[in-house]
Amino acid sequence: MSGAALERLHGAPALNPPTPVHLRAALAAGWLDFVAAPAFGLLAAALSLLAGWAMTALTIWAGHTFWLVLGVFGFPLVAPITALGTYEVSRLRGLGETPTVGRVLQTLWAERTRQLPPLAALMMFMLLFWFFLGHMIFALFLGLKPMTNIMSSADVFLSVDGLMMLALGSLVGGLFALLLYAICVMGLPMLLDREVDYVTALLTSIGVVRANAGVMLAWAVFIALLLLLAMLPAFLGLLVVLPWLGHTSWHVYAGLRVE
Repeated sequence: MSGAALERLHGAPALNPPTPVHLRAALAAGWLDFVAAPAFGLLAAALSLLAGWAMTALTIWAGHTFWLVLGVFGFPLVAPITALGTYEVSRLRGLGETPTVGRVLQTLWAERTRQLPPLAALMMFMLLFWFFLGHMIFALFLGLKPMTNIMSSADVFLSVDGLMMLALGSLVGGLFALLLYAICVMGLPMLLDREVDYVTALLTSIGVVRANAGVMLAWAVFIALLLLLAMLPAFLGLLVVLPWLGHTSWHVYAGLRVE
């Protein structure tokens, strides 16, 4: 790998305010990266697809299909982790380098001694905490009621208690999603791009979201809806949407970065 691909500047970069025009340009650039170098994005998306199928089969087999609901709504919380390889592909292309699966895997393996693992661990902890809270909310409203399998009937969720549970669960899940989004939208690509500690990266990312709340919240809603729609047809849409959004996320960050 060339020195240009390995060299990283120190410290968090200054970041320009995002605009709708910039976000649309990032979507277009992300699609071009996906088409030009689809191998790693398709590999990561295929692993996510298999994980989704396995989770569905396990919850149906165990008869605890409520966990499937938590999993579907929890996946967007950690989806950025699965897109790290696409960040590196786009980073290499931006440097004029030729990305290959081997080079991307080599870079990601090297990250094990840097700052990405602590941030990834924080994201996974928040996902597990979301599962814990989601189960508590379910027990609070429906714990004493017979559970209807949601694969055959949604009646249990259409009761008064069921609707209240969904409302509270959606609120709590939305707050988790917002916090993780604020941490990751600039934090993850920054850690791949710069020599910076993960606390500085996540605080910088939160600062960008807070300072540009309207645009960044609209972008978050767009990402969440696209991921949820991609999961509807047996998770198959993730094969395209996940790599595309991964490449796009890199371009959102890189396009705002002040060199």
